[in-house]
Amino acid sequence: MSDLINVSICVTDIPKERIKQANNGKKYIDVCVSELRKPDAYENTHCVFMRQSKEEREAKKDRIFIGKGKAVQFKAAPNTPDSVEQMPPTSPDDLPF
Repeated sequence: MSDLINVSICVTDIPKERIKQANNGKKYIDVCVSELRKPDAYENTHCVFMRQSKEEREAKKDRIFIGKGKAVQFKAAPNTPDSVEQMPPTSPDDLPF
């Protein structure tokens, strides 16, 4: 089972001065994804905000929130008679003990 977090980011809320251009010409932003204490009205379980510097955290500056998202959990499909029949046969030699 694996988890995935789908998020939606409002790019108009990203301050232009926080966009960094790397040597390869691509543009990047530093973000942080945090789990919400409880889901909101839209069942979002996480929020996304611009990552703060140490100085900003020490000065207790407000976070710049730019998005929200929700966790998605994938569950293994249950075994059915057909899926069990399609499993490869095993022999005692295949057992690790």
